[in-house]
Amino acid sequence: MQTVERPGVRPQATFATAADVKISELDNDSLIVRLHFTINHLSRWLTPVHDQSLLERSPRRGEPSVKELVIRLRDEEMRVFPKMHLIATQTNPDLDKLPPVVRTPEQRALDQRRTTLGVMAEFRRLRQSTCSLLRALPDSAWTRVGTSRREHDWQLRGLAEHLANHDLDVLYEIDIALDRNGAREGVSSAAKAHLDELLRLVPVSTRRP
Repeated sequence: MQTVERPGVRPQATFATAADVKISELDNDSLIVRLHFTINHLSRWLTPVHDQSLLERSPRRGEPSVKELVIRLRDEEMRVFPKMHLIATQTNPDLDKLPPVVRTPEQRALDQRRTTLGVMAEFRRLRQSTCSLLRALPDSAWTRVGTSRREHDWQLRGLAEHLANHDLDVLYEIDIALDRNGAREGVSSAAKAHLDELLRLVPVSTRRP
């Protein structure tokens, strides 16, 4: 797979931001904010695009389109949220009892008909449920664990970190794809802001030692 440079230049910050602190070092509140800001990043980038059809085109052969990347975010949320909910509501639950999340041919066909903004709206609703669940929990509950023989045991905090790291990887891919497919032509400078720039706008706090 070809390696590409991530857009944006990272200057020194005068205070800790999401661009400076590892996800594993964020405190719980900052991690929730980080998850919520993924929705904001997507809205800032995708809503102003004049030619929405560009979001469904692969910028280069073999690379996913922006729409496919947003679907990837949504699908991962659909896979992870049931685990988080089960751990939050039960004591030491068996995660293997959850049905596997598999998109049916009918659901995949529906995705083909949906616009990118329609998929983004679905992802937004799912992510808001995730953030609401985490906000309702005391810090002590973040260490709760669910067991799994198919994968491995998951801690609630670990699932939240997993989503944030997955967001980061996919958002960088979307950032690059928007540059390559011309979707940013004619939009405001705010809508052209690269992910590294946006992360520097998010102040964070770190976990206690």
